Amino acid sequence: MPALLQSLGNLPVWLQTALLLTASNVFMTFAWYGHLKNMQGKAWYVAALVSWGIALFEYLLQVPANRIGATELNLAQLKIMQEVITLLVFVPFVVLYMKQPLKLDYLWAALCMLGAVYFIFRN
Repeated sequence: MPALLQSLGNLPVWLQTALLLTASNVFMTFAWYGHLKNMQGKAWYVAALVSWGIALFEYLLQVPANRIGATELNLAQLKIMQEVITLLVFVPFVVLYMKQPLKLDYLWAALCMLGAVYFIFRN
């Protein structure tokens, strides 16, 4: 993990943060929702323990992402970045992995998030 963080060190802070948050979000999405596809026949506490194990990797990426991001971004900017990345990870997960249809509502949600990005990052 430290080698990964070192290799990101030459990139701009916002990009380091975005890349780490994207990777973190992949783990988060599988931890939160992956069990709905793979573990329906298991007891809820088994799914919770597996999800907890996956979430560890989320936190191993999310904590450094937020620490790096906080050197140049304020908390509101970090939060909006996180939410946009969550949507960017979640939609392909839903369509490709969970095999659910793409909805026009995802586009409207994305447009609302773009508005949030505009307002939170403008000077």
